[in-house]
Amino acid sequence: MTEPAATTPIPPIISVDDHVIEPPGVWRDRLPAKYRDVGPRIEEHPADGFVLRDGRYVPNPGAGGAPAAWWHYEDRYYPVIRYIASAGYPPSPEDSRAVSLDDMRPGCWQPAARLDDMTINGVEASLCFPNYPRFCGQIFNEAQDHDLGLLCVKAYNDFTVDEWCAGSGGRLIPLCLIPLWDPELAAAEVRRNAARGVKAVAFSELPAWIGLPSIYSGYWDPFFRACDETGTVICMHIGSGTKTLQTSPDAPAVVSTVMIFANSSASMVDFLMSGVLERYPDIKLLYAECQIGWIPFVLERADDAWRTHLWGHREPTISGLPSDHYKDRVYSCFFKDVVGIDLLDKIGVDQVLFETDYPHMDGTWPHTHTVAAELFGHLDPVSVDKIARGNAIKLLDLPFT
Repeated sequence: MTEPAATTPIPPIISVDDHVIEPPGVWRDRLPAKYRDVGPRIEEHPADGFVLRDGRYVPNPGAGGAPAAWWHYEDRYYPVIRYIASAGYPPSPEDSRAVSLDDMRPGCWQPAARLDDMTINGVEASLCFPNYPRFCGQIFNEAQDHDLGLLCVKAYNDFTVDEWCAGSGGRLIPLCLIPLWDPELAAAEVRRNAARGVKAVAFSELPAWIGLPSIYSGYWDPFFRACDETGTVICMHIGSGTKTLQTSPDAPAVVSTVMIFANSSASMVDFLMSGVLERYPDIKLLYAECQIGWIPFVLERADDAWRTHLWGHREPTISGLPSDHYKDRVYSCFFKDVVGIDLLDKIGVDQVLFETDYPHMDGTWPHTHTVAAELFGHLDPVSVDKIARGNAIKLLDLPFT
């Protein structure tokens, strides 16, 4: 594809939402020996070797299919599915099938190859969310053994810092996990990673949806305090609340795909109304893959509801209006949102970042510069630079200019 004519050339991009397909040694190489047979490890089974039943993959005796990679952790199996590693493949009915690591581009799971694919795509740096543990490590929260879960969280973070990002010259940006079941341990893990230069941590957009206390409860204060004091950005990917909006049991899955931005909008309203951003004035939030066009209406509606229904609040949780706590505190990224760009003056050009979503099915690799030019290449040079890279550099304190 040829990049279309644009008023402003697109500079090298810093993507704040990509994904790593975890290689086999993440936990095998880092867990104590006694846990290696129960901790996460990849096993090779036929692509159809398991069937999804009541939300869990169970053995499917006699099934066939090509050899595929299956993560095995405690008593559960999870497939590596094509649509999470589809860079370089056109959409296909096979996207929901289990595949092997050899069936995907090496850049999905090898850091040197990832850097090559980023260079092909005009991407200078990339913040990568996990895949197998899910977007904020929910798998370890759901596990039976939380002592093992804590070791798994730490092992993932060590992999991220010491293997995935090390040697990349800052081009691969570390994003760490926390043990969701214990806010004090979560705070300690934030501080441990901040001490070695990590500026971002994954969190659930709606923790109550995964059976944990809400952000109104005070439960998360040790975690929030650690983020506030270390300058660690709280990063929330769509789907990190695990549930999606279901309009009806018989609605096609694409309905939930359209509506998933509602998770992020609900989360943002929670934070604006909760007082968390007042109590911790240096906390910054990043919403990933949620697009941006919904933000102006949510801010307007939040303010109107606050004014109109304040009489019903016995104990107001914030001072001022909800939107007062948005500026310079809440950031969102996009890669498919013409409407959002049209509303950029209401969203705030300083709070919008870009992404590629490599290597997911939605991702724009290797045409990200073309997509960026079509979306915001008509803007002035300062705005283009902020969206493509400058806002990410400032938010995450990156070593780029």
